[in-house]
Amino acid sequence: MYNVGDKIVYPMHGAGVIESIEEREILGKKQLYYVLKMPARDMKVMIPIDNATIAGIREVIDTDSFDKVLSVFKGTHEMDVNTNWNKRYRENMLKIRSGNIFEVADVVKSLMVREKEKGLSTGEKKMLLSAKQILVSELVLANDMEQSEVETMISVVLNS
Repeated sequence: MYNVGDKIVYPMHGAGVIESIEEREILGKKQLYYVLKMPARDMKVMIPIDNATIAGIREVIDTDSFDKVLSVFKGTHEMDVNTNWNKRYRENMLKIRSGNIFEVADVVKSLMVREKEKGLSTGEKKMLLSAKQILVSELVLANDMEQSEVETMISVVLNS
């Protein structure tokens, strides 16, 4: 169980800080909920404590892992030769849903490279925006940085 003030990741939504733990009655059922403040999207999310494990809730990475995540953006990246955007989209969506920050970083990198070299479909543009927000939200909380700093850092590492 997590506590108020803990920094956690909610896959497909990003990272946030537990603002409170509240009992609520929803659809006639009383449950305890984590009330998560999502700074990147300036919103609050309620997650039933009983479903936290099923939902893939986990702690934000530590500062050592921060550098490892950035290393995903270093070096060359083979552009996905799969021309079927639908298959690429499904594979990338599985990576994002996994909640694994390294998988999400890989999706961001591959889509950024593809965007630069060939362009993206509308669906992939939305996916890049969403995956980038999920990634950045966790990196911001992991290293107490501003969102713009993290985005700049990713771009610099990717283009070096």
